[in-house]
Amino acid sequence: MIAKVWSAAVRGMEGYPVSVELEISGGLPRYATVGLPDTAVRESRERVASALRNSGYQFPARRITVNLAPAEHRKRGTQFDLPVGLGMLAASGQLPDGDWRSRFWFLGELALDGRVKPVSGVLPMAAAARAHGAQGLVLAPENAAEAAAVGVPSFPVESLEHAARFVAGRAALSPARPRPAQDAVLAPDLAEVKGQALAKRALEIAAAGGHHLLLSGPPGCGKSMLAQRLPGILPPLSEPEALELATVLSVAGELREGRWPSQRPFRSPHHSASPASLIGGGQPARPGEVSLAHAGVLFLDELPEFSRDALEGLRVPLESGRAAVARVQDRVVFPARLQLVAAQNPCPCGYLGHPGRECACGPGQIARYRAKVSGPLLDRIDLRVELAPLAFEEWADGAASGEPSSAVLARVLAARGRSEERLGPGRANASLRPSELRRLVPLSSAARATLEKAADRFQLSARGLDRALRVARTIADLAGESRVASAHVAEAALLTAGSRETGR
Repeated sequence: MIAKVWSAAVRGMEGYPVSVELEISGGLPRYATVGLPDTAVRESRERVASALRNSGYQFPARRITVNLAPAEHRKRGTQFDLPVGLGMLAASGQLPDGDWRSRFWFLGELALDGRVKPVSGVLPMAAAARAHGAQGLVLAPENAAEAAAVGVPSFPVESLEHAARFVAGRAALSPARPRPAQDAVLAPDLAEVKGQALAKRALEIAAAGGHHLLLSGPPGCGKSMLAQRLPGILPPLSEPEALELATVLSVAGELREGRWPSQRPFRSPHHSASPASLIGGGQPARPGEVSLAHAGVLFLDELPEFSRDALEGLRVPLESGRAAVARVQDRVVFPARLQLVAAQNPCPCGYLGHPGRECACGPGQIARYRAKVSGPLLDRIDLRVELAPLAFEEWADGAASGEPSSAVLARVLAARGRSEERLGPGRANASLRPSELRRLVPLSSAARATLEKAADRFQLSARGLDRALRVARTIADLAGESRVASAHVAEAALLTAGSRETGR
């Protein structure tokens, strides 16, 4: 007898339907799975057999063939355990036939005692079920709220026996409800940062224009402290951004309790991170840190200590907003529209140019250290700021606290509103293309002269001039000005050129 049950799988960020077909026929006992299964799918035989026996059913001692269609896609994951188990009960006559096999889709891993366990990637699979007309999903309780968030009825079952009773009409289930978004965690306040007025200004400009930021300075000057406060002055997550971020987290298995994210992520991987963990990779391809930071902030502390391959892999995601993972058999693309904040010391020991401590590094060491970050990567970072050590008087002055994040956020929101009026919803000035710069950032004669002087002083390349114009447009938006003035260009040139890397 043949039975067909519907399930789903994930390819990159997209879910797609999978037809789970089972045939039980005569002959010597044999179990075969076809349809490009991976190791986890092939091992489902042992899990399903034990779950059936421990749930009071018989595992047929006959020839069993499981086909997962479409056969051209590699099937990965453990979500096929539940549909295989139910299909086996239907094909062996232990479960009555009915329209349940066409009405419902099934997702879930089976424990040896028959319990249904959660799986990752439920959000895109539930979206596929809704798009293909499924009347409901049957899955683990831990996944039910996540699936319900996309609008498909989701029925939580505790075990294989519970699912069998439900589809046979012997148990009633109420569909799960979506859970509220994750509780927002109060971001650190910018007022806690003492001194560093230039770096705070650069942080505000970065937030207003979506610009990437490089902070350089000796240890303990506040680079990490500043980076951690950027999410607190960024606009709230929009609904499309929250959906994309939730999908990425679902595929990565990091969507906590099926609750959608309520604030922008802040990811800070260690400098020992591999290129695959940073950009994405593995088998199956999984999102990396650049995608887990989608719509939020990726903070790379000790930037030159990251491997050269990992840093060079950042170039395409920073420019395109996407991370492509190519394999021999597959190619998947994950979203990666993020803001990069990088921090580095001026030299290996960290004290080059320090007013009170002597640098212990030789010229060769310093040159090698700086060469670890390539010019093409630096070209994609609009803002570059050098921080000085904090003076004791600034540290000790209790009244020296700066503006709170709430005040800075108000200006950022106003500036973002102006840029979206020009560019469209969701776009910031950092996304301005060279052709748009000429049209949307007209310069007065005085501003043009200032830019020409900056190009000569800092030896700015064509790309460097584009950076300066994008930042100048953001500075003008923060000031509420429709035209870019000479003062805006002068400030932008100082913040984009930096004091070490010029002309790139």
